[in-house]
Amino acid sequence: MNDMKRTTFLYTYKNELYNSLRYVHKSLQQSILSYRQFTGLQKIMRDRMLTTYFQPILNLQNGRCLGYEILNRPPISNLFPNAEAFYQFIGHTDQVFAFERFCREISIERFRASLTTERYPENTVVFLNIHPQVLADSTYRSGETISLLNSYGLSPEQVVFELTEKQAVHDYVEFERILSNYRSQGFRIAIDDAGSGYSSLKAIVSLKPDFIKLDRALISRVDTHPDQQHIVRILKQFAVDSGTSIIAEGIERYEEIQFLRREGIEYGQGYALGRPDTVLKQSPLSFPKGN
Repeated sequence: MNDMKRTTFLYTYKNELYNSLRYVHKSLQQSILSYRQFTGLQKIMRDRMLTTYFQPILNLQNGRCLGYEILNRPPISNLFPNAEAFYQFIGHTDQVFAFERFCREISIERFRASLTTERYPENTVVFLNIHPQVLADSTYRSGETISLLNSYGLSPEQVVFELTEKQAVHDYVEFERILSNYRSQGFRIAIDDAGSGYSSLKAIVSLKPDFIKLDRALISRVDTHPDQQHIVRILKQFAVDSGTSIIAEGIERYEEIQFLRREGIEYGQGYALGRPDTVLKQSPLSFPKGN
């Protein structure tokens, strides 16, 4: 082997060795991080470290409160810098069902406690975010939710299961059969993020939800974007034809409220209507004269 070939060989060998070691080091770091995150998740569940918030959903036409969406948030840490990172991690583990069960129990418990503390009507409605696969799980269908509600003096009519399109349904025929079972018990169904993708449109057509929640990206500055206005009108007409109620999410400006009211959108949710809080707050929406 001449000097040039030897030099080329050594350079290639060192480069490959460096890349291999770098890959192993990165993989090891990722494994350590995943282990620490998994341990952190177990601690959050064991010590009930989630903070539960209630965000009001208001009737845009008369200002009254329909109910509250429950939002559970983890403590911010180096392991989970935000709620999105936390929930993304759970989705890549085998803890989805266990965490959903934990969230369901803590949500209903804290909802019941807030109803009592704040002296709210016994028929107040709550929206629970839930993974579609959990509803299809045989354990979940065993009646444990009904039992849990009974233990806190709540009824299925007070609960809306909120399904998001980010958590895909693959067999719509079978899933509609499962939802029919829940509806027969008094539960209602909401489809989240409508208007943000094809799967959400397929879901609202196939699953016939009681509520369609319009994606915040569709509502942001809708008063100034004709394309967004057109989609809102199409979904509104579909809701009218199918006997479904619409909830516009992510409302942050009064101009958006004005547009949605003019279009006859029934319900809304967002910072302009009420921020998430750890206690139930019911501030009826008031409208200036002429609006």
